[in-house]
Amino acid sequence: MSSEVSFRVELAFPLVQTKIIDFFRIQRSPETSLNQDARKKRKRGGSLVMSKKKRKLLPFVPSEDSNRRLEQMASLATALTTTNTEFSNKLTYMPGMAPRSANCPALERGGMQVLSKEDTETLNLCKSMMERGEWPPLMVVFDPLEGFTVEADRPIKDLTIITEYVGDVDFLKNRENDDGDSIMTLLSASDPSKTLVICPDKRSNIARFINGINNHTPEGKKKQNLKCVRFDVGGECRVLLVSNRDISKGERLYYDYNGDEHEYPTDHFV
Repeated sequence: MSSEVSFRVELAFPLVQTKIIDFFRIQRSPETSLNQDARKKRKRGGSLVMSKKKRKLLPFVPSEDSNRRLEQMASLATALTTTNTEFSNKLTYMPGMAPRSANCPALERGGMQVLSKEDTETLNLCKSMMERGEWPPLMVVFDPLEGFTVEADRPIKDLTIITEYVGDVDFLKNRENDDGDSIMTLLSASDPSKTLVICPDKRSNIARFINGINNHTPEGKKKQNLKCVRFDVGGECRVLLVSNRDISKGERLYYDYNGDEHEYPTDHFV
């Protein structure tokens, strides 16, 4: 995120459960509600623990306090409405952009790692929890230098799935002159004309507001606590943000925008 903030923060999103349920299209059912204690459901993720032989991804652990979860969701709704962004928690394929058939991991230059069956189940668990209103313990806050940024609202363990990076999928060749600061590589193809990017300017989730580090300074690199990883998930490219160390409550989330490509200028980041 640039050090210059060009938009004005609007009034906070109303802390009203029905409005938040409608905004995020949370499933309404007798079995699930924002007031239900999430601890019972999290038992299904109990077997997904780290081992010395194989490190598995962990599902996020929602806050137990239902009112706090409402505040977390309201903070994201405020950021989305202020930036005129529609909430979406999946990749979207719009007319005139790249079709879904173009999202083919086999085209990745050098090959793309496949998400294991167990880790795919963990990702699906995270998605289903969010559909029930059990969200990652994250708060979106506004910083005068960094703009909107994201903080951990409870301790988060290493290798926890934080969120998926989502938005409209398009060919990079269509976005080379785009001035957006949040475009993410989805598929780096051997044939550059088939390279895909994720554009979160119109539709997105909390990933859009997680800031990058200044990878030109030791201080910037020390702030990194997430890793951006691209996977082949069920025959399609997906981008996940995963914690790469234990994260304390109140700590802001940062990852390296460049990864291995070093194409994004970050020397102006705070």
